[in-house]
Amino acid sequence: MDDFIKNKARREIFELKEYVPGKPVEEVERELGISGVIKMASNENPLGASPMAVEAIKANLDRVHYYPDSNCYYLKEKIAASFGIDAASILIGNGSDELLRLIAETFLNRDDEVIIADPTFSEYEFTVSVMGAKCIMVQLKDYSHDLNAILKAVSEKTKIIYLCNPNNPSGTIFEQAAIEAFMQKVPRDILIIFDEAYGEYADKEKFVSGLKYLKQKSNVIILKTFSKIYGLASLRIGYGLTSPEIASAVKRVFEPFNVNMMAQVAALAALDDALHVQKSLQVNSRGKEYLYAAFTAMGLDYVPTQSNFILVDTGRDCREVFESMQQNGVIIRPCDSFGYKNHIRVTIGTDDQNQRFIAALKTVLKG
Repeated sequence: MDDFIKNKARREIFELKEYVPGKPVEEVERELGISGVIKMASNENPLGASPMAVEAIKANLDRVHYYPDSNCYYLKEKIAASFGIDAASILIGNGSDELLRLIAETFLNRDDEVIIADPTFSEYEFTVSVMGAKCIMVQLKDYSHDLNAILKAVSEKTKIIYLCNPNNPSGTIFEQAAIEAFMQKVPRDILIIFDEAYGEYADKEKFVSGLKYLKQKSNVIILKTFSKIYGLASLRIGYGLTSPEIASAVKRVFEPFNVNMMAQVAALAALDDALHVQKSLQVNSRGKEYLYAAFTAMGLDYVPTQSNFILVDTGRDCREVFESMQQNGVIIRPCDSFGYKNHIRVTIGTDDQNQRFIAALKTVLKG
């Protein structure tokens, strides 16, 4: 390593774990010299973007020479009205990933402790580590957050607890009684972050949103995104719901114009596109049942999901399965990076995509 970099760069960056995103279709087709590849690796909406969002983008193409609204005023007002909270309590980010980084920059000092489930979304650990804070990892129990173990891990140094609900990569949600007990016991001076990127997919009768606790406490942030059910992943736009005081603090580290104009107008339109959400949920529900039945027939264990992806134990090295599936034109997510050596994570697709995935998986597992 160059001595200048070694001596001048922050030491934390050399200890970071690299984020491994799902491979894009173009890269796989280029590398393997094949065409017609489908991607079922990154939990994108298989129906694509909200049609209303696409029309909004087209209608605003002649405005791209203007800077966007730095305050995202209209989007905040619409989100505030839909959740019944103050617009001053809303944070809009360049994806919820940016909000995770900004929250870490706002609250974390070196040697603070942050409690994170293991495995879960890797960006929590990344943003915490960049700030020099310490990650306290608490193993999942039966693929779900072990809230009792998380409480036991709390110390006087604990600053933040991240709760991914539904969890990525397991697709599980909290039991209502468990999260109720947890929120009653957790110290009020700890910031609780509910990441609900996949919340729209969860069973409404079973899913407990952090919004309930935001209205009771001041130490809560709920993160949501337009990347998943609304299909706006490439535009990078997410939002947070919190108290006006927390929002004001986080806004101090915002870059100006952090959310582009097309993302803002698309998100505004997507919020009105109830038909697209309904169709997306129907496709997801139908695909889930098909894949469950197929996995059962193949003798494969899977984790029942509350999201738009399924964690599956293939009984084989997941990296080998991943490579072979690519050869068959299907991109899935190997889960060795999550600590699951034999598991893959597959996005629930359209009927045709699901059938093609199962056909390829059968071929691969037969060797």
